[in-house]
Amino acid sequence: MFTRTRIAGIAVILALFIAAPGAWAARTSVRLPLQSDVPTIDPGLAEDSTSIEVIEQLFLGLTDFDDKTTEAVPELATSWTVSKDGLTYTFKLRKTEWTDGSPVTAHDVVYAVQRNVDKATGSPYAFMLYNIKNAEKINKGEITDATQVGVKATDDYTVVFTLENPAGYFPGVSGMWTLRPLPRKAIEAHKDKWTEPGNIVSNGPYTLDTFKKGDKLVLKKNPKYFDAKNVKIQEIQYLIIPEASTGMAMYEKGDLDMMGTKSYLTVPLPDITRIKGDATLKKEFTIEPALCTYYYGFNTKRPPMDKPLVRKAFSAAIDRQALVDKITKGEQVPATTFTRPPIFGSVPVGGGVGIPSNADQARKYLAEAGYPDGKGFPEVILVHNTSEAHAQIAQAIQQMWAKTLNVKVKVENQEWKVYLKSTKEVTSGHIYRMGWCADYPDANNWLMEVFHPTKSENRVFWDNAEFGKAVEDAQKSQEPAERKKLYRRAEQILTEEQAVIAPIYFYTSPTLAKPYLKFSSAPLGGNHIRDWSLTD
Repeated sequence: MFTRTRIAGIAVILALFIAAPGAWAARTSVRLPLQSDVPTIDPGLAEDSTSIEVIEQLFLGLTDFDDKTTEAVPELATSWTVSKDGLTYTFKLRKTEWTDGSPVTAHDVVYAVQRNVDKATGSPYAFMLYNIKNAEKINKGEITDATQVGVKATDDYTVVFTLENPAGYFPGVSGMWTLRPLPRKAIEAHKDKWTEPGNIVSNGPYTLDTFKKGDKLVLKKNPKYFDAKNVKIQEIQYLIIPEASTGMAMYEKGDLDMMGTKSYLTVPLPDITRIKGDATLKKEFTIEPALCTYYYGFNTKRPPMDKPLVRKAFSAAIDRQALVDKITKGEQVPATTFTRPPIFGSVPVGGGVGIPSNADQARKYLAEAGYPDGKGFPEVILVHNTSEAHAQIAQAIQQMWAKTLNVKVKVENQEWKVYLKSTKEVTSGHIYRMGWCADYPDANNWLMEVFHPTKSENRVFWDNAEFGKAVEDAQKSQEPAERKKLYRRAEQILTEEQAVIAPIYFYTSPTLAKPYLKFSSAPLGGNHIRDWSLTD
């Protein structure tokens, strides 16, 4: 029999459930802030970390990366083999389903590669496919038949890739978004609208429920995901919050479960000192290394940034240590090279490559370029995507350039989607801000795929034959020592001799997370929220 006390206790619990359903829902739904709108959730069109974060939850790749070791591990594929000459990779697929109930097969992988390598698709990351046989020629229109790309399905659950050159890192590349299987029927039926709610067909741990531009994107657990029984979080709410200060207020109020990592709205730079001194917040705050580099790129086609000496002066005039100590405050590491250690092929910190901070040397460079003490130097424009943190960093560096070089730099900001497009145009600003995070742990992903004159997006608009040959030779070589030597030389050309970019710092991930959220940050690609959990 129920006692009066037990009945009263049950009544209280029921009253709480009815009065505050949101409090209960918060333990099955995680609320994560994104700094900008999600430009796309089409794996073939993605090129930014925000899109990649969401795509990671919706679509499976052949492989994935282990969060601790960064080694390529099976995902959609159960295993793979490579031929003795290193040119042929064969992947065996597990039997899984799309959200519409149809099987995910090797033919869906073949379709995705053919679609994304086709010039008409306009895939911004098509260059990642270039080591697959004929991919570059197809993407550049030299071969018009996309079926000639080196990928084929030998049966429903076996896919075979033929490469142009051996590439020991290919198992990692095979999991990238440009190679993830795509639902051909949905794409052909809905065209550009195939990623909208109600139209989209996916195969990852989550499905798309809501996509409101400028507001939020909601994902629900996918019951057809092959490992659905181990997905603990039922719903992901991505909230679009452009200002870090707004996000911080929401976090402290209890309206967000996390801030930071390389994927989400940054922890406000001015608040980091306060956080470290707050009894509650400091227990929720962590700082971990991140495989990313923060840098400024120079538009080498716009005078006066077409002069290497001017670029060297601007790079040497940045006091990186002061910036890290006084502005970012997240234990970032000042950088003079691009590839983030310990990525294979990177130059160790303090390895003697790049342009270190040196005000006297910066003034000498500028004088040699024909602008002693900044005389006659025209106003130049520094562009960054909209962000409080980027604005604070830009203002600090703007002041360094003014003090050291006596030059005037105008700072402008653009919304993320517009920014991604404008920085590909020669008529854009003289200097742009960008960050690069590893897609797979090899310098090929940094030097070849970001700055090669013809095989990358090449946002700096430069053409250096020695650099191009160095990274091409490194890609083809199967000797680790030779590859490291070639990448070191490429870094020397990029960051020192030509100073095409000014590396500023190697990222860390200052993160705030509520104690009930059990998570791990993915060093490569989007976070694996399927492995996270919420406790009472």
